[in-house]
Amino acid sequence: MGNANACCVAPQGQRGKKKDRSDVYAPEPEVPKEESSANLQHISDREVAEDHEEDPSNHPRASTIFLMKSTAPNGKVLELTSHPRQDGLLVHHSSKKRNNHHINHQHVSPNNLTKKFSSCSTIYIDDSTVSQPNLKNTLKCVALAIYYHIKNRDKDEICKTLDIFDEKLHPLTDPVPDNYDGIEPEHRHIYRFIRTLFSAAQLTAECAIITLVYLERLLTYAEIDIAPCNWKRIVLGAILLASKVWDDQAVWNVDYCQILRDITVEDMNALERQFLELLQFNINVPSSVYAKYYFDLRSLADANDLIFPVEQLSKERAQRLEATSRACEEKMKEGNKPELKRTVSAENMSPRLSRVVLS
Repeated sequence: MGNANACCVAPQGQRGKKKDRSDVYAPEPEVPKEESSANLQHISDREVAEDHEEDPSNHPRASTIFLMKSTAPNGKVLELTSHPRQDGLLVHHSSKKRNNHHINHQHVSPNNLTKKFSSCSTIYIDDSTVSQPNLKNTLKCVALAIYYHIKNRDKDEICKTLDIFDEKLHPLTDPVPDNYDGIEPEHRHIYRFIRTLFSAAQLTAECAIITLVYLERLLTYAEIDIAPCNWKRIVLGAILLASKVWDDQAVWNVDYCQILRDITVEDMNALERQFLELLQFNINVPSSVYAKYYFDLRSLADANDLIFPVEQLSKERAQRLEATSRACEEKMKEGNKPELKRTVSAENMSPRLSRVVLS
């Protein structure tokens, strides 16, 4: 212990020196947040920019853009002199008088003109729910929302677009008509374009709703207009991104080249990359925003007489619904029960042999 070479002996210069309390409790220098990777915020937790605080694709209480464009300031649906056909698509006429003449003299199935309401003895339900929407009718509603975006855009100003979305510079079909930027597409043309992509790629109805969310987010972030000159490529980019985010087995870019014969893989890659950059890589869609878009699409369909197919509730289906709800209710009750400690009875106890050490 008294050896001068022992490790416990303090240096000669520090013997008898009292430590200052400030030295003992001196805080360690803080590491700047820019240099620490542990302090990085997740993309979903980052604050939204002030310019995008009222963005309907991020906030559940903000009204959707397509619903505002489809209604007048007094809250009524804009008169587009349209009439629903038997297949649920809109056919446009030159005047309201001609529309009334068309209804009176053309035979239309009464099932497509009359809504069915439930009563005490009869209940009508449809297969479209927020968790499992009906694919065909959801595509019609999304096509109608895109139609209102194009139809009721601000035509007084110059169309704001980007070269990556211009169909003349990046054609989807060859040749591109000379007046491609002056002909507004009808509802059935938009629906057929979307239906072709969804049928070939086997996409789901939920993907169609996410497509509309990304489309309106692009219009808000990039501050561009959707017009006859760019609507196909904007919709294609939104479908491409939504299919990769939503579906587990996403469609490859080369698969879209087989659907659209006149487009290259390099063009699809550039479209996807620039679409993501314009969205600022914000591909998060909260469940509340998804539900808001679904119900707004249902409201849009109801206002434009796009009737969802309904079926009369049968006894067998009512029993299945009751069994499903009962199972969900029991599952929720089990989840709310406090966990009890399990005890072992004397009958099930196995004798334990203790080892004795003999010395």
